[in-house]
Order: sequence, then C-alpha cells, then structure tokens
Amino acid sequence: MSGIKQLANQTLWYGLSNIAGRFINYLLNPILTYIYAPEQFGEISLLYAYAAFLNIIFTYGMETSYFRFNQQLEEKKVFNTAFTSLLISTSIFSLILLIPAGKVASLMELGNHPEYVAYVVALVALDTLAVLPFSKIRFEGKPRKFALIKVINILVNFSLVIFFLMICKPAHESNSTGFLSSIYNPSIGIGYVFIAGVAASLVTILLLTGEFKTYKPSFDKKLLTDLLLYSTPLIVVGFGGVINETIDRFMILFRFNGTVEAAKAANGIYSANNKLAILIVLFTQTFRMGAEPFFFKNSTKENAKETYARIMNFFVIASCLCFLGVVLFLDIWKYFMGINKHPEYLEGLYIIPILMLSKLFLGIYYNLSIWYKLTNKNNFGAVITILGAVITIFINYLLIPSMGFYACALANFLCYGSMMAISYFQGQKYYAIPYEWKKCLGYIAIACIFYLIHHSIRNTAINIMVLHLTGVLFTIAFLGIVLQIEKEEFRKIPFLQKIFKLN
Repeated sequence: MSGIKQLANQTLWYGLSNIAGRFINYLLNPILTYIYAPEQFGEISLLYAYAAFLNIIFTYGMETSYFRFNQQLEEKKVFNTAFTSLLISTSIFSLILLIPAGKVASLMELGNHPEYVAYVVALVALDTLAVLPFSKIRFEGKPRKFALIKVINILVNFSLVIFFLMICKPAHESNSTGFLSSIYNPSIGIGYVFIAGVAASLVTILLLTGEFKTYKPSFDKKLLTDLLLYSTPLIVVGFGGVINETIDRFMILFRFNGTVEAAKAANGIYSANNKLAILIVLFTQTFRMGAEPFFFKNSTKENAKETYARIMNFFVIASCLCFLGVVLFLDIWKYFMGINKHPEYLEGLYIIPILMLSKLFLGIYYNLSIWYKLTNKNNFGAVITILGAVITIFINYLLIPSMGFYACALANFLCYGSMMAISYFQGQKYYAIPYEWKKCLGYIAIACIFYLIHHSIRNTAINIMVLHLTGVLFTIAFLGIVLQIEKEEFRKIPFLQKIFKLN
C-alpha cells in the first residue's frame, strides 16, 4: 500500500489547495451571476474559453515533457531548457496577439473592448511562466508549498473581485464622492474580473521566485528538440481537450437560433449550470496533480500495473460519490447561481446530471491515458482527442439550432464516453492494465439508478426535507454497497479498519 499511500498523501495536499481554492473561487459564481445578467456572464465565460485555448498554445505540452525527461536527465538542465523556451515563446505569442486586439474583440462580439483581449493575454502569459516552477515543486514532492501558493493566488483573486464589484461598484453607483467610488470605472465592466486575475497571477510569480535560484537562461538545442518532439502530440491532445470543454461556448454564440444577445444569454445560462458540475472536475484535477508524477516515478516497479488498476477503482468510487453529492441535492446547489435576481439561470438545471456523468467519463479517460504516456505513444492520445473533438463539433453544429445548450451537454457526454472506451481498448493492446471494469461500470450504474429514482420522487412534488433525507439515504446506501464489495481492499487501510471495524 506504500505507493497508494504516497499518492494519497500528495493528492490530499494538492486536493486541499485545489478544493479550498476552487471553493473560494466557486463562491464567485453566485456573486457574478447575481451582479451580471446571463448575457454578461456569457461574455465572461467566452473570455475564459479564449484563455483556455491560448493556454495550450503558450505552454505547448512542456509540463508533461518536463516530468518525462526528468527521469532520464539532470532536472536542472531540463528546467533551464524548458523554461527558457517558454519565456521566449510567451513574449512572441503575446506580441502577436496584442497587436490585433481590436479585431479579435470584434470577432468575438465583444464590441469596443479590445482591452478585454489584453487582460486575457496578460493572464495567460503570467500563468504560463508559473507552469514549470509549479511543476518543479510537484516533482520535488513539496505539495504543502504548492498548496500554499495556489490558495494565496485564489484569495488575492477573490478579494480583488469582491473589492471592485461589491465595494467600489456600489459606492460609485450611489454617487458617492469618496475614494472607493473613484476607483470604479463603469466602462471597464466585466474587465474587473480579469484585472483581479492578472494581479493574482503577478503575486503568484513573486511567490515562485525561490524556484528560480538555480535557473540560468540557456538551453540545450538537442534537449529542446526532444522536448518538443515529445510534447507536440500533447499539444494536439491539449487542443482537443480545450475544444471538448470550451468550443460549445463559441458555437452557442454563432449557431444559436436567435439574436446575438439571446445567444450570449444562453451561453451564460449554460456556463453557470456547467459550473455546478465542478465537483468531479475539481476532484479529477486534484487527482491528476498527484497522479501524473506518481505514475511516471512508479512505472518501473514490479506491481505498477496492479497499483494503477486499484487506483482506478478508488477514483471511480470517489467520482460516483461526487456525482451523487450534486445530483441528489440540486435543490441546494441551485442557490450557487444568482437565481434570486436572475431566475432564468434555472432554465439549465436539467443538464447538470448529464454534465456530471460526462466529467466522470473524462476523469476515467485521464486515468486510462497513462498507457500512451508511459509507452511514448502520445500520437494515440492525439488521435483519440481529435476523434472526441470531431464528435463535439459535429453534434454541437448539428443540434444547437434546434436543441440549444442541451446539445452542448449531450455532445460532452458522447465525446468523453467515446474517448474513454477507445482509450481503454487501445491501452489494453499496448500496455495492458488489469482494470476491474465490470466493477467500475457497476458503481456508475448504481449511482445513476439512485439518481433516477430520486428524480422520480422529486417530480411527485414531495416535501423538500423528505427529498433531502432520501438523498442522504441513497448516498449512505451507495457507501454501504462499496464497503461490502471492497471489504478486502479496505482491510489493508488501517484508518478504515478502525472506523468500519473491517478486521
């Protein structure tokens, strides 16, 4: 169990930072949806989608290349080469994008706000420069330091958004003549959300200066070529992933059957509800932070494949609990949108279970993807992701005009389900791992059955307290089933032995 305990310990710290940070940031969702109508919130989500695309271009898979080549070469040499490359390319990319900022803003239906594009470029550039220092911390096994810096970043971002939009904005609107009122400029609008992000990223760079003590601005040409050759397929994978996650925001804007304003409103409703599926995404991202270096470091051990299979079991169980924790209590989670002021956000509540399942499939796919990373067959990952992107684009293009944002949720579900299945069958050919797939599918099926029963109970207009109690009972029942099936596995964990008396 030492390998799994090591991963669990690191994932715990990455998880604490990710969960705390994401939760603090998640609190912005009800604030932003309360302040901004769906049309404006749709613009915010569109800009973040733009940032996600740029992030793939700016980082071009260098993070994973750094982890891979540290197994073969001196870490200092790999870091110097990779970071110098990122520093030069980030400067070039930023200039290329900032010059035509006005045209880009016009293309994205952002009106006369080229400064929004500039804010996004600055945010992406700073985050890119932080990628390898954070990777260095992860590689050196310092999850506590990683957690601290990440949480500080989120706290700064959150505090500044609150300051600008909840303090300065009301002061300005009340016609106050004080200092706080003078800070707020209504023409900046949603730009304050991104100004806060840029400031937080600047603070993060300052906190990471310790990781540059041994850095020298030089690089090995051969090593850089090897890094780029390894990472190039990962760029395609990254682009495919971003397409699958964010292209629907752009396609709603241009394929929605209505006016531009109506399309932006639909985008805002979809994006706000999509954020309620964040628990599985949060857990998946947390898991990946600990799992990626862990998988590489343990790949040469004799029982590596069995360990990977056991980890998959735990991942699916935890993801199913996240799924149930949201879909059985939607009547609580819906208040994380500004429904009191903008009740139209509730129009998208019905897509959340579909989105939750799609994110669960995505998490399983991330686990499965280790086969092509360990066997240097990243081209397979690129092909699988491209197939997923084709499914996403095709379904959205075909169905958005008639189904609206429901088409986006359906596209997510079919895309990630297909990628998961393809990766499993291909992986078993090249790097067979004894996954207990019947058991994993069984857990997912049980969770879905519990949701469907609970949903039918909700439709009978039963008392809300009874509905919540039913949700709690279904969650306990799922845990009971898991404990019974996994009793032998849990016997190996002393902490669980004491709690559940599995001696």
